[in-house]
Amino acid sequence: MGNIQTVGPNEALIVSGGCCGNAGKKMVVGGWAWAWWLVTDVQRLTLEVMTLTPRCEHVETSQGVPLTVTGVAQCKVMKEKEFLSTAAEQFLGKDVDHIKAVILQTLEGHLRAILGTLTVEEVYRDRDQFASLVREVAAPDVGRMGIEILSFTIKDVFDRVEYLTSLGKARTAAVKRDADIGVAQAERDAGIREAECEKSAMDVKYSANTKVAPDVGRMGIEILSFTIKDVFARVEYLTSLGKARTAAVKRDADIGVAQAERDAGIREAECEKSAMDVKYSANTKVEDSHRMFQLQKANFDGEVNARKAEAQLAYELQAAKMKQKNS
Repeated sequence: MGNIQTVGPNEALIVSGGCCGNAGKKMVVGGWAWAWWLVTDVQRLTLEVMTLTPRCEHVETSQGVPLTVTGVAQCKVMKEKEFLSTAAEQFLGKDVDHIKAVILQTLEGHLRAILGTLTVEEVYRDRDQFASLVREVAAPDVGRMGIEILSFTIKDVFDRVEYLTSLGKARTAAVKRDADIGVAQAERDAGIREAECEKSAMDVKYSANTKVAPDVGRMGIEILSFTIKDVFARVEYLTSLGKARTAAVKRDADIGVAQAERDAGIREAECEKSAMDVKYSANTKVEDSHRMFQLQKANFDGEVNARKAEAQLAYELQAAKMKQKNS
């Protein structure tokens, strides 16, 4: 009997052996396989990415300068059947650390070999080109192990003899010297250009003054004549404006006098009417008073006469009574 073996996409399942004439090797990635007991061998091979850090210390370049170079490489076992079979032959039964060590030694060997063919400037200036060269040279060798180099980059480059520091100082000094020379040349060119511009400006100014001088006097006379004409025109304008204002003031004065005379006539008529009204009212009041006086006087005279008659009658009656008594 046997059992079913499963594997994920990050591993390869290698089943070898068998029975009934079915002996051989079967490789499965991300699937399953049947394994017979006792007569088949089942092993797994990782397909995950392996990160390596190759390091070469004190490796002399083509100039004899010892450099220390560190890099970072990403590698993995290829899953194509042909390369997977090769990797299984090389690394089946080995742990990941062993696989990394084999690949690391291969990369460091090629890194040392290529460093010996380059100058310090080439290694330091063009790291990408250096890394590409290492990858191209090492790829066929690790490929024969069923390994693929996904990426390779140079992490750091340094030395202990301060060659790079001296090179940097020399470059800095050269750049500074070139900059100073450039500044001096620019200032010189600017001074020359400024002098040429000033000379051109003076030439243009002299030429313009020479051409314009005869016209300046003529222009001055024309300007003076125009100024005099303008003054006379202004005087005439102001005179006409004064006359117009005088006429307007006289017209306004005449209108004011006419309005005053009209208002005086109206006022006089109103006063006469008021006087007539007062006189009429006074005459009416006098006549009424005289009439009332006559009426009151007549009433008073009538009353006096009545009282006189009453007194006379009383006297006569009294006299008659006295006479009758005496007789």
